[in-house]
Amino acid sequence: MTDAAAPAAKTPTLPDAQTVTDVRHWTDRLFSFRCTRPASLRFRSGEFVMIGLMGDNRKPLLRAYSIASPSWDEELEFYSIKVQDGPLTSKLQHIQPGDQIILRPKPVGTLVHDALLPGKRIWFFATGTGFAPFASLLRDPQTYTDYDEVIITHTCREVGELQYGKELIDSIRQDELLAELIGEGFADKLRYYPTTTREESPKMGRITDLMRSGEVFKDLGVAPLNPETDRAMVCGNLAFNLEIKDMLEDYGLEEGANSKPAHYVVEKAFLD
Repeated sequence: MTDAAAPAAKTPTLPDAQTVTDVRHWTDRLFSFRCTRPASLRFRSGEFVMIGLMGDNRKPLLRAYSIASPSWDEELEFYSIKVQDGPLTSKLQHIQPGDQIILRPKPVGTLVHDALLPGKRIWFFATGTGFAPFASLLRDPQTYTDYDEVIITHTCREVGELQYGKELIDSIRQDELLAELIGEGFADKLRYYPTTTREESPKMGRITDLMRSGEVFKDLGVAPLNPETDRAMVCGNLAFNLEIKDMLEDYGLEEGANSKPAHYVVEKAFLD
């Protein structure tokens, strides 16, 4: 009697697993990656999901990540910081195409058009990887049909940290699909205002300081924020979110929510 051949070992599949399709490292502190999208996943541009890897204790290690791709994209994109001793990012930064990540397909978030009242101009205020939800919203046709002007400010410490946003803005302005969906000239509505706080660049300073001095409004040729015309979304580090939240309320803007739309919203996942 001959022994039957042993069955080939199967690659273990993680629960809620998605496959990484592309990884790009922007600096020694920042990277982005794309992965497959569950066929059943529906989300609004600007929302976030829980993603992660299996921890050393064989339990999922998950964190909230804004989806950087628009709701119509066939894949999902994420933009992340690298923390060398971070429980998740110390491992996540080493992923390669073909690897698997865990993705819990239950999108939530406050940075959505539904949470804002109609307005003339929308401001996206971002610091660091807080640019991610706006990378989604800036590629959503609704952003350009709802507003006459779209202003994205992005403040980072160094010039290299602006590169992800710069390349995305450049690609949007040349996007033939968006032009077809929205109409030629849609990109004329888009205003990009990058600043740095440490490394020398064409525009230096924290966006909040530039707003207090009036410099940002002078540079862009627009009036200071007004609840009659302006809407805003905010995503950045905790200190930034709280500071600009106070400033927006000083301008007379009121915070909105999915259940009660108003003038501005702040990413709650970054306030916890």
